[in-house]
Formats: sequence, C-alpha cells, structure tokens
Amino acid sequence: MNQVDQRERDTKLEFESISGPALHFIDGQFVESVEGGWFDTLNPTTNEVLTQVAEGTATDVDRAVEAAHRAFHDGPWGRMSAKDRARYLLRIADAIERHGEELARLEVADTGLPISQARGQAARAAENFRFFAEMATRMTGETFPVGEQFLNYAIRVPVGVAGLITPWNTPLMLATWKIAPCLAAGNTAVLKPAEWSPLTATKLAEIMQEVDLPPGVLNVVHGFGEVAGDALVRHPKVPLISFTGETTTGRIIMKNGADALKRFSMELGGKSPVVVFADADLDRALDAVVFGVYSLNGERCTAGSRLLVEEVIREEFEARLAERVRQIRLGHPLDPATEVGPLIHPEHKRRVEAYLEIGRQEGAVMAVGGEVPAELKRGNFVRPTLFVGVRNDMRIAQEEIFGPVLVSIPFATEEEAIRLANGVPYGLAAYIWTRDLERAHRVARRIESGMAWINSQNVRDLRTPFGGMKQSGVGREGGHYSFEFYTEWKTVHVALGQHPIPRFGASNAGAQS
Repeated sequence: MNQVDQRERDTKLEFESISGPALHFIDGQFVESVEGGWFDTLNPTTNEVLTQVAEGTATDVDRAVEAAHRAFHDGPWGRMSAKDRARYLLRIADAIERHGEELARLEVADTGLPISQARGQAARAAENFRFFAEMATRMTGETFPVGEQFLNYAIRVPVGVAGLITPWNTPLMLATWKIAPCLAAGNTAVLKPAEWSPLTATKLAEIMQEVDLPPGVLNVVHGFGEVAGDALVRHPKVPLISFTGETTTGRIIMKNGADALKRFSMELGGKSPVVVFADADLDRALDAVVFGVYSLNGERCTAGSRLLVEEVIREEFEARLAERVRQIRLGHPLDPATEVGPLIHPEHKRRVEAYLEIGRQEGAVMAVGGEVPAELKRGNFVRPTLFVGVRNDMRIAQEEIFGPVLVSIPFATEEEAIRLANGVPYGLAAYIWTRDLERAHRVARRIESGMAWINSQNVRDLRTPFGGMKQSGVGREGGHYSFEFYTEWKTVHVALGQHPIPRFGASNAGAQS
C-alpha cells in the first residue's frame, strides 16, 4: 500500500468488517468449541460487536494440550536443531511484517489503541521473533572437566508444553514476547488470549499456517480466564505457565498450579514512580512523564503513574504538566493525530472512573480531567487526568488504575523521594530525572523495582531482564533470561577412563548356598 492510499484509508476512520468468527487453533486447524459456546468481542470505540469468539472450555484446552504434547514428544519440534527452529521464527517475523498493517488495524479495532502506536506494536512483534531466532542459536552450556577421568557438561533442554496467558492491553506484542522464546527453546505452546482482545491471536494462528509451522507446535484456545485459563493452569501435561496480568489473578494462578509444582513466569501489576529532582532537564522530563503514563491509553504495565516531584519545582512543573495534559489529543484511534483512544471495555472504563471519584473523595485535586466530547460518548473514552495535592497513602497513589491517570506527590529530600517510591506494594519500574549522576545511580539502586531508567522514558533493550520485585511478578523475561524459564538444565557425566567403581557383593560371591 503506498503512502497516498494509506493516508486516504486513515482519513475515513472506518473499521473493516471482521471476516468470520474467531475460532480456536488446535493441531494446525481452526475449530469451533466442542460444547458450541460463543461470546462477543466489542469495538471499544463504539461498543458495537466486532465478531463472535469461540468460548473454550476444559475440553477444548485438553484437545490443545494433547496436540502440543504430541508435537513435542512425537513430532519434530522438540528434536529439531536450534538453527532449524530459528528459520521458522524468521519466517514468522517476515509474515508478521507482510501483514503488519492488517495486524495493527485489528489491534486498533479490538483494543482502541491509537493506530500510530499499534503500528509500532506490530513492528515490535516481528522484532521479537527475529531477536529470539538469533538467541536460539546462541544457547550454550557449560563444561566441568575433572582431570583425565571425567568430562562433565551441562546443556539446556526444552521442558515440554507451555501455557501462555496474555493480557488485553497490547495483546499482539505480548503474545509474541512469550511465543517467540518458548518456541525458540524447543517447547510447544497453548496460548490463551485475553477474552477482551482475541483478534490478533487468531491472525497469528493464520500466520502459523502460512509458514507451515508443524501442527500442534502453537495452539490457541479462546475463552474466559475462570474456565479456559484455569483448565490450562491445572492441566497435568503443562509444566510451564507464563502469565502477564493483574496481581490478584497471578496469585490465584500460582495457588492453582502449586500442587503440580509448575514453574511460573509472572509479570504482574505496577505503580511505577517517576522521580523528578530540581536539577533535572525539566523539558525532557516533562516529555517523558506525559508519554510514560498516557501512551497506550494509560493501559501500560510500566506506566509512570506516580509523579514524585521535588517541592522547590513542584508548582512550576505541575503547571506546565497540566497544560500539556489538557492538549493531549483524545479521539478516534484510527486518526493518526490521536494520542489517547478509548479504554478496552465498558467494565474497565467504569473501574477507571470509579478511581476518579475515589480521588475526589480522598481530597486530591483534579487539575485536568472531566467529561469527554459528545461525539465520543458511545465509546469507552476517559479524558487524560492529572491529580495534584496527592498523599502517598491515598488509594489513587497505592492501587494500579491502569488508565490515563497521573498522580503528583511532592518530596523535600532524596531520602523522602526513595521512601515514597518504595511505599507501594509494587516494584516493576522506576524513572529518575536528575543531572547529578552519582545521585541517579544511588537512587536507582535503592528504589525497589526490577527496572529503572535514568533520564529516559521506557526504552526497551530486548537483551536485558524484564520483570518486577514485590507484587509485580516472579521471574524475568528477555534475552537469555527467558531461557531460564523455558529450558531445564541437564548435566551429563562422561567417564574418560577406567576410574574405580566400588564392587559391592563381589567378595561374597558364592558365600551362600
């Protein structure tokens, strides 16, 4: 599609009709639910039905797990060389790029993500497969020579079937962030997408057919977490569960999988601080603060949703911040100028709006916010909101809102900033703005977070470990750290000579009649 056609398409602000229902993808084929159930998926811009989705049950999950189990144990995938698996991953990346615009527009229709950001997510989805294709060929082991008697070595081997449970906020990118390392390591998978955003998972399944991925290597079962997700977690042939989502759900998943001693990778909630000291480059800090919480419609796990600003610059910084937030373009997600689109679902909109009322009741001041324009009333739009006069013990400062809402809290000293930053149950990300690099390193080390950015917004390096502390998760994803979860260590001991072996019973041979 050339640029003129693309611009013409964008200006129409119309969603294409979805061709057919979203079906399960099991053993290389698209199938309906055994029990025949369906549910609707909505367009958050209008709350109209996009299409129907097959409602999976434990029976459908069992079919998918059995297919994945056969593909791992009887098929070629588990025994395939890393180089050959990498070729498949690169073919998938190429196909994602070919279908990138379609994937982006499906993501917009299903989630309300602005098109300019959805295109970036589609590009990142392809990048995830390219990155882990290369990582697959770099997996190495260790050797432990013991003089001339033994050569001992440890290698990484795939585990089996992985259950991948993904969230609704950036479903395409986060699905590929799990699928790519899972397959690269030699495992097979059953993906359970979030019920609020199933469409790009279905398109990914079509791509797997297109590249002739062996049947059963990747399976997709749609449905609700309490039924399909729970069946996947409890299935005895699924030793690995990777989950991204809300902390309370993560706790339930770990409890339900504990009896089988399953291994878990959990990326959970966040309430990440952005600490702005008086000596910071305030222009750049302002850009980063606004982008960090209002991009992706505020539905970002690493959002800098708590601004901690030094008291001596608080008034000036909050005034400039309020002016910027007022100018954020709230609108139709297919409009390239839109910066914030609708929230994913009416239920989530009600949740976010409830927090706005909680903030008012707690005594915080809504510096920016309020009603959305009349033309947006049909959708799940919430105006970008800024609360000032916030205390760290308020619920809006403690609980993950997961929407376009920022709270501003002042601090007087470095010690107070660290205490406030750590004064929440979460510990996913942190952002520190100061020209004093000694202080920057000191504060980054002391804030309880799995990741910290100094003088930067969230800029990802796929080689680094991604994950949180405290109630923000268990384990790490990214780079070779993903393989800590998706592989087992196997140690092989090789005798190089005739070392002594104890001969129990040899001296008593024939002693008994």
